[in-house]
Amino acid sequence: MRFSPFLAVALVVGAAGAAGGWWAMHGRVGTEDAAATDRKLEGQLAEAGIDARQRGAIEALVRSYILEHPEILPEAMDKLQARETEARLAPLRGALETPFPGAVLGNPQGKVTLVEFTDFSCTYCRSSVADVEALVKSNPDLRVVIRELPIISPESEPAARMGLAAAAQGRYAAFHKAMFSGERPSSASIAAAASAAGIDTAAADSFSRQPGVHQELERNLGFARQLGINGTPAWSVGGKLMTGAVGREALQQAVNAARKG
Repeated sequence: MRFSPFLAVALVVGAAGAAGGWWAMHGRVGTEDAAATDRKLEGQLAEAGIDARQRGAIEALVRSYILEHPEILPEAMDKLQARETEARLAPLRGALETPFPGAVLGNPQGKVTLVEFTDFSCTYCRSSVADVEALVKSNPDLRVVIRELPIISPESEPAARMGLAAAAQGRYAAFHKAMFSGERPSSASIAAAASAAGIDTAAADSFSRQPGVHQELERNLGFARQLGINGTPAWSVGGKLMTGAVGREALQQAVNAARKG
């Protein structure tokens, strides 16, 4: 992407918080043609009553500022990337927050929805279990929608299928906890977790092979591709996407922001 004076104005003014409207309208600047972006910004400046002489002065000021503070460029590009992600997430939120029947933790009728992409083979997902449990305990209005994303190991998919079968029997939370409390996924550990969760294993085995289960896993993979998720855990709440074991505090802050929104 060509870096132009007009784009520099947008980056610096946007970073300073004085061009919120421009950023909202042009959050995809990182993927647009630079000349087209220049024309759009020039129009915005003209509408703001900034003439050619003033623009020249702004460009000189911006160039000087960027040379003195080059650290703002990665920050600005991170902002752009976050906005692009939010733009991709927005049209998916309704479907994303609609759980596979029963695959929910916390309050099924909760007003705030946290979506977690998880894999039973994921070490970071395992370490996040306590964070989610604490969130559920301290936020009675929180609904945690689990999206099984079995991408780490060959054993991930059988575990995910059993998880969805547990959800169909109303035993998802118990299976989820038993699975992450036990050994890594294997035929033995999956069976042990199913037993601990009180699942009818014969019915679960049959259910796990149904087309609807396969379709759910494919749907989750599709969501992940569209959102650029390539690992677990990943989280969506209130239009914000986070990846990795971000910790209870970051999750709570996101939940609080979603509740206010």
